[in-house]
Amino acid sequence: MDKKAYLRPLTLAVLAALASQAALAEETQLQTVTITGAGDKLGVGLLQQQEGARARSDVSKAALEKQSPTSNIYQGINMLPGVNASSQDNTGMFGGALTIRGFNSDQIGVTINGVPVNDSGSYNVYPQEFVDLENLCQGSVTQGSSDTDAPHMGASGGNMSFVTCDPEKERRVRFAQSLGSNSLQRTYIRGDTGLFADGKARAFASYSHSETDKWKGAGGMKRDHVDTGIRYDFSGGYINASLLYNRQIGNAFGTPTLQQLQQTGYGYDYSTSFAPGHLTPKNGTAQKETGPTPAYYQLQQNPFENVIAKVDAVLKLGPDTRVKIQPYFWYGYGGATSQQTQSESAFLNKSTHTDTAAKDLNGDGDTLDTIVVNGSSITRTRRPGITVTMEQSLGNHLLQAGVWYERAQHVQTGPESLTNADGSPQDPWMQSNLVTRPDGSQYQYRDWETVSTATQLFAIGTFNFLDDRLGINAGLRTPQIKREFTNHANDGCGASSKTCAAAYDYTINKTYRETLPSFGMRYFLTPKQQVFFNITKNYRAVPNYAYSSSNGNVQVINGQVVMTNDVVPETSVNTDLGYRWQGDILTLSGSLFNVDFSNRQANSYDPVTLKSVNINAGGVHTWGGEIELGTVPVKGWSAYASFTSNHSEIQNNLNWKDASGNNTLLQTQGNDFPMTPRWMAALSLQYSPGAWYVRTDVKHTGKQFATLVNDEVVPEYTTVDLDAGYRFGNMGMLKNPTLKLNLSNMFSTSYRIPSSYKVNAADTVRYNLGAPRSVAVTMQVDL
Repeated sequence: MDKKAYLRPLTLAVLAALASQAALAEETQLQTVTITGAGDKLGVGLLQQQEGARARSDVSKAALEKQSPTSNIYQGINMLPGVNASSQDNTGMFGGALTIRGFNSDQIGVTINGVPVNDSGSYNVYPQEFVDLENLCQGSVTQGSSDTDAPHMGASGGNMSFVTCDPEKERRVRFAQSLGSNSLQRTYIRGDTGLFADGKARAFASYSHSETDKWKGAGGMKRDHVDTGIRYDFSGGYINASLLYNRQIGNAFGTPTLQQLQQTGYGYDYSTSFAPGHLTPKNGTAQKETGPTPAYYQLQQNPFENVIAKVDAVLKLGPDTRVKIQPYFWYGYGGATSQQTQSESAFLNKSTHTDTAAKDLNGDGDTLDTIVVNGSSITRTRRPGITVTMEQSLGNHLLQAGVWYERAQHVQTGPESLTNADGSPQDPWMQSNLVTRPDGSQYQYRDWETVSTATQLFAIGTFNFLDDRLGINAGLRTPQIKREFTNHANDGCGASSKTCAAAYDYTINKTYRETLPSFGMRYFLTPKQQVFFNITKNYRAVPNYAYSSSNGNVQVINGQVVMTNDVVPETSVNTDLGYRWQGDILTLSGSLFNVDFSNRQANSYDPVTLKSVNINAGGVHTWGGEIELGTVPVKGWSAYASFTSNHSEIQNNLNWKDASGNNTLLQTQGNDFPMTPRWMAALSLQYSPGAWYVRTDVKHTGKQFATLVNDEVVPEYTTVDLDAGYRFGNMGMLKNPTLKLNLSNMFSTSYRIPSSYKVNAADTVRYNLGAPRSVAVTMQVDL
């Protein structure tokens, strides 16, 4: 047996599994190429060879750069096994939804350059906010099992990581202009300094402006984005820093119920007129404004601004020892606005804990009226954190130990603002002209502050035996999070009596901790064949909104707020058994998986009421299989395919309190868990003989359910996309001019995806609809 044949892939496996995100970015750049460079040596670029003990799939820059430049990170990984991604439009600028092996996106940990970007309270992910696709070098999905060193408190279903490219070593300016359907316009410019400071440093900065109209209804989206990075190498290590900034504002898409969709058709959306408008104020007469139905589109907006800053400092302390210090800071502000009505006699009275205080809003001298206002759900997050890791090599073995710390301050409010005469909001960012109560304090339908302090110790050992044919990986992490949730008395009770906890000041302190082991093995049968096994325990701490009055977990008893239902964290045990064939032309990877949940949290969000609900769905058993295969180019042709079979069964019936407050036992045992397609298949076929390429992506998504009781079905559907590009020769100062075409949903397939699953059909499931065919054309050039 040739020892070197096994040593080389093993070394790569250790780097991929244990190196920092910065090191991974560096490795990625060495392995991938662009269409403006040496050609498509990786083929489609959706399957890279792995030697780890976990099921993992990757997307390289070779694949990412062929997508539409406005695409979000969910669209970038949609072809991978187990992944069920959708977007509200083809550009990806309006966001989207994701499940992996039936895990919702708020159960999957997501990092950008190693920074956790799940919402620190709800664990939600907003994929359009983080990075420009041109600056991404790598996307990775670990299906089912969370990485031992991953900085997550809500990753019960695996994790995803995305890494931006390092600055170029050669000076360069890149410019790209995109035009497309629905008045799409996008301008992108990036400048790289090349090497400076005696060849030790390099930096880049990019800016993009994108805007588009909605594909249905009125309104659109505008987005401004900045990515920057700097790297400094020195004899004892390197420092790699990045800062990503995003600011966007746009109109939301209407999310019809199935009944509305059947009645009004596929073009259902928000009203384009504010009629009947504001009523003429008249003293002594009750004017009751209702606003248009559906709601007015200018009162359905989603402004948001965020910053992700990160520094990686990697220091070599000895021949076999190094330390990684990775501080970061995440900031976000914004949320959603919606058309609401406000009664002049329904403001918070703090002395009586009721919404009975009165204030004249329309200036007619009485407090008898109900006024249409711009309501909102605003969140401001300040989130510093740091990870410190020590690595020690012991011959063919590697030990890693570290600590992660984060303190997230999460302020969630629900202010209102008056609207202009035409119904438009006076300030969609909700920072001025806000409605106040009779005592001068600001109206809030919610007013929460959550301080979440997270710590985690972790240790990983990678051991290699039998001339490196056998690799064993053992890990342990101990996540702990302390949530300090404060409810400031607010107007969220509506017409409720003194039994509504929202009208009281109260604080709930909860600490959650768990010990999470993992074990994996990988064995080379031959230099091209390997088998692997992994078992990992995952964990998801309780989301912060579980402590709000809207979830029914806190009640007022004898004038005191009491937490009557102690929500239990979600845990899962994921097991994978897999096989890989990694040949010169064909690479294949497949696995059988089994997941056992305890206290699975069913989280539901309504985009109309702007409220989240948390339900304990008890035990859930998920099992199935995944397979993916890909080729290198053969006479210009290359292909990738993936297939997923997934079964997710609820193990018990569900106790449920209906809208009338009655307790009901729902017959859910044996049902499919919602938003879990029973099977999916994807095929990507590419032809790239030289200066041009053409690629088609076909994705079939099987039937799934929209409710826990399985009384509303989401039909199966198939989408087809086409991407093409041509690289011209250099033209004087213009280097590598490239023309790209992206055709999305070629056959205008109609399909619907639940915006969030519900308990049953009577609980009002709302849907995002698949956008019809659209096209984008991009001209890119280097200077």
